[in-house]
This record gives sequence, C-alpha cells and structure tokens, in this order.
Amino acid sequence: MKNTSTARVGHPAPRASTSSGLQAWLPRLVLAPSVAISLFFVYGFMLWTFILSLTSSRMLPSYDFVGFGQYARLMQNDRWWVASTNLMIFGSLFVVICLVIGVLLAMLLDQKIRQEGALRTIYLYPMALSFIVTGVVWKWLLNPSLGIQAMVRSWGFESFRFDWLVDSDMVIYTLVIAAVWQASGFVMALFLAGLRGIDDSIIKAAQLDGASLPRVYWRVVMPCLRPVVFSAVMILAHIAIKSFDLVVALTGGGPGYASDLPATFMYAHAFNRAQIGLGSASAILMLGGVLAILIPYLYSELRSRRHG
Repeated sequence: MKNTSTARVGHPAPRASTSSGLQAWLPRLVLAPSVAISLFFVYGFMLWTFILSLTSSRMLPSYDFVGFGQYARLMQNDRWWVASTNLMIFGSLFVVICLVIGVLLAMLLDQKIRQEGALRTIYLYPMALSFIVTGVVWKWLLNPSLGIQAMVRSWGFESFRFDWLVDSDMVIYTLVIAAVWQASGFVMALFLAGLRGIDDSIIKAAQLDGASLPRVYWRVVMPCLRPVVFSAVMILAHIAIKSFDLVVALTGGGPGYASDLPATFMYAHAFNRAQIGLGSASAILMLGGVLAILIPYLYSELRSRRHG
C-alpha cells in the first residue's frame, strides 16, 4: 500500500515537466516567424544591397562584380556632393533649431501655465501628420503665386519677396522650415518629460541661493537633461538622414536637383535612371551614416544600464 500510494503521488511529474517545457518554448515559437521575416526582409536585403553595390547592375540586378567601382563613381558624381552638402545644411539646422524651440516650449509648459493640456496638444499635433502631408501644405504656403508672398503682396506690399521654393540657393531652407514645424513638438515632449522627472527641491534650492529662473535652467536643469539631449539629437539626426517623403512632396528635389538629399539621390538613380549599382552604393553610405548615429546611442544606453 505504501509503495502504491507513493507511485500515484509521483505519477504526474512527467506531465508537469512537459508543461513547463512547453511554457518555456512557447514564446520562442511565437516570435520565431517574426524573427525569421525580419532577418530575411531587413538584414537579408541589406546584405543584397551591399552585394549589388559591388556589381555593375543597371536596369536589372547582375552579378558582374566591379569591386568598389560604384563607390568611386559616386565620389565623382556632382549630384551626390550636392545631396551630401544639402544633408549637412539641412541636418545641422534641423537638429539645432528643433532643440532650441523644443527646450523653450518645454520650459514654458513646465511653468504650469493655464491650458497646458491644450497647448501641449497644439504643439504635438504636427507630429501626428505624415511628412507627405507636411510637404504638401508647406508647398502651398511657400508657393510664390499662391502662398505667403501672394498674400503679403495683396496687402499692398508689392516689393515683398519670399520665393525660396523656386530659388536654387534658398530652397534647402524650405525643407528646414517644414521639418522643424513638424518635429519641434516631439522634442518639446521629450524635454517636458525630462523636466517633470527632476526633483523640485533642486530648483528651489538654487532659487533660494539667489539664482534667476533662466540661470537655474541653464546651470542646474540642463546638465540633468544630458541623456534627453543626447537622445533627441540621435533621433533628429536619424530623421534627417532618412528624409525622403518631405523632399518629394515639398520640392521634388528641385529646382533641378538643388534640394536633393542622399535618399532622393538613391531613389532617382536606382529606380528612375536604371543605375541600381550606383543607387545601392549610395544606400550603403546612408546606412553607414545611420549606424554612426545608432551605435554611440546604443553604447550609451547599455553603459548607463550597466552602471545604473
């Protein structure tokens, strides 16, 4: 009787082990299709693009390898250098202006003013729009015959000019205006969350020592927000490098190719000019720019978690 009862009590053990094993493997089985699809359609196509950049592919992919010949052609392409210069201008102005406006708006809302919720919604609303919509709207506003210039001239200021959209020297700044209008609210939200996470006692102690409010923000608050600043810079720079739809909707890369960015250069050569190899080379260089931004960001995040 004793042995029988012992056997009965111990009998469910294999079922329990099978159930626990299934629970351990179930998350992996559920995630496996997504991981496989990501590996194939993301990283697999990245690898394929790099392979194509080493070939003489034109209208269709071919595997006549030419080494780094496409990269050499790219470095000799005037349009590529125009696009790269535009990216430096657009990216630097976009990041700096968004940071300044975002910080100022966050400081304004941090004063717990009336209707803070409504103002926060208004500032964040542009981020809910796609860059295509933003580009189309600003194309109307900046059109010399329909937008701001036409409106001001209808008020009697006939000498007023704001024709940057058709000026090859100024058109890149129209992209800055539209992009800043859309992204500055997002930066404001990042900094506002950071400000709300700072202990009020630090600010009150600085004010008791006689520091003015601007000095408190500059000397005390901003050093505490360095991780937020770093994250905002990384995100904005990432957006700038990948900007494509805004350019297509607002300027189309024109006049000529005066407002080209590397993303539009890649698309034009890979799909419109039947130069897949050259377009792939430009895409790989863009990927290198994105990785140059993401790797320091990931390193900083992992380092802060280890020391945290």
